[in-house]
Amino acid sequence: DSGDSVYELREWRPAVYRKCTDILWLLLFCLFWAGLMFISGYAVVAGAAERLVLGYDSFGNICGRKNTPVEGANLSGLDMTNKKYVFFLNSCSLEIQSPKISSLSLCVSSCPQQQLNSLEDLQSFARNNGSFLCVYSLNISSYTVNPKAAQLCPTLPVPPSKSFPLFNRCVPQNPECYSKYASVLINMVNEMDVFHRILSGILAGRDTVIGLSVLALAFSLILVLAFRFIQTLFIHTLIALVVFGLLFVSGVLWWLHYDYRNDPSTELETEKENVKFLLGYAIFSTIITVVLLSLIFVLRKRLPFSVQLFRIVGKIIGRIPFLLFQPLWTFLILIVFWVFWVAVLLSLGTAGTAQATSGGQVEYRALSGICYMAWYHFVGLIWTSEFILACQQMVIAGAVVTCYFNRNKKNPPPHPVLSSISVLFCYHLGTAVKGSFLITILRIPRIVLLYLYNILNQKKNAKHLFNCCSCWVCFQTSCLRHFNQHAYTTTAINGTNFCTSAKDAVCILARNSAKLASISCFGDFLLFLGKVFVVCFTVFGGLMAFNYHRELQAWVVPLLLVGFFAYLMSHSFLSVFEVTADAMFLCFAIDMETNDGTAEKPYFVDPELLTFVSQSNKLTEDRNHRNTRPFQDNEDGTELQPMV
Repeated sequence: DSGDSVYELREWRPAVYRKCTDILWLLLFCLFWAGLMFISGYAVVAGAAERLVLGYDSFGNICGRKNTPVEGANLSGLDMTNKKYVFFLNSCSLEIQSPKISSLSLCVSSCPQQQLNSLEDLQSFARNNGSFLCVYSLNISSYTVNPKAAQLCPTLPVPPSKSFPLFNRCVPQNPECYSKYASVLINMVNEMDVFHRILSGILAGRDTVIGLSVLALAFSLILVLAFRFIQTLFIHTLIALVVFGLLFVSGVLWWLHYDYRNDPSTELETEKENVKFLLGYAIFSTIITVVLLSLIFVLRKRLPFSVQLFRIVGKIIGRIPFLLFQPLWTFLILIVFWVFWVAVLLSLGTAGTAQATSGGQVEYRALSGICYMAWYHFVGLIWTSEFILACQQMVIAGAVVTCYFNRNKKNPPPHPVLSSISVLFCYHLGTAVKGSFLITILRIPRIVLLYLYNILNQKKNAKHLFNCCSCWVCFQTSCLRHFNQHAYTTTAINGTNFCTSAKDAVCILARNSAKLASISCFGDFLLFLGKVFVVCFTVFGGLMAFNYHRELQAWVVPLLLVGFFAYLMSHSFLSVFEVTADAMFLCFAIDMETNDGTAEKPYFVDPELLTFVSQSNKLTEDRNHRNTRPFQDNEDGTELQPMV
């Protein structure tokens, strides 16, 4: 009995250790999200994202909405729903005082289109247009009789003005006043923090960002359906579209950079940042174009095998049709999280306390620690997004493993997707948390390098050092992502934890790399071309849309955000085929090592897959044989001799 007890203890000890490790990782993730919830609540309470775009007056009222009163400010808390524009009482002689404009500002319903020369003109304009250009406490009937009207009303004469498209300011149209106003506004925007300029650009182009995200979703759905019913014509069409998209986007980026650089009206810091980002995008796009065109030329003879590969993957997905809906749920979850994340970021960027001054006006003072909260919030974006994608990979891998190791191919197991989801939530959430955390750890140094590069951009060697380190981190992240995918599949097969599954996956793939490497690499390359297709045409639509809104917008950064979201969407949808193919080949390798094809140990593999792998390996062996034939001929002495 004691021997049996020791044996059972030895068997249970690794399982208990694995379970405790997963619980600890899951607990760590929950604690991290508790911190995110604290930051979110703090941002909602202390922030007001509308101030970035809608503007506000000198009394703390945000234009275009109802407001809550501020203690000590009698004119705060007014209903400004119909008053959407900010009007400065002294628009012709503005000054900046740390870094606020010194002139008194009001929320008005419309800007004066004609010059107003007297208090009677102000009174007449208010009665005819319903737009009051004097301080709210002054009654319209007292404009001409109140002795303090000169201090409570704008400086006369009031120049004609027009509403500015981004910040809803009334900009004077008089050339002399406009030049002074523009210079002050340019200095004010240039002194703004980069973080706030990016937020204002996102808010100003929010409709365009949403539209481009929907466009990326449509492209991703089209590619999923096309890869499901793959044909040779589609492969050639996809490659042609990718080549056209890369060349076209690179050309448009270079053209926009040239246009912005030679534009004499480029004075704002945001416009100068647009020029710098466009140059970086153009160089990066050109390098990617050259590399991908070279790879397409080298791998062009593998097209017939790619068609057969996706036909086999489509056959597996046909047995589990609900796999095609899995990216849709993942996409919806990601969209909800991204909307929540952006909303918290906007609120966090405007977090500040409203304090009344001695004259009854209101000032917003930024709170301490906001920068650290923003960094924590950004890490939450990466980790949570990677965790959601890891859960999708584990669900797909679990369903494929269940169907592969099923003897009766004509009668697949019932509800493999739901079964895989239940196993994930009951046993493997800690594995998904750990895998996504490793990718997050590799992405954080890249962000830190970007931050240091912005600080050290005056030094010549900083740019080269940053590029080298960034490329190395990107390479490591790509390798780790592929490595995690195989670890998730091994976890679905053996039920082991992340580290054990990763070690087993490396050993199996190392022993079978000669058989499977060339097959899976080209399939992954085609799927990557599909992702490039989605990003290229989404970015092209963004270039055309954002190029029409140049006023004070850091639109290049929202365009980068759109490209990032487009890649994540396409990756989320096309990863069905990628994970299915990788899981299928890993199951095939384990099947070949475990079984020998005899009656006692028959293979689980589908005959079509076995034939495909054999033909692909035969092609590779023939190619290697042809490459070594000249050396063999040289040994036999049959090479051509020079004529005497």
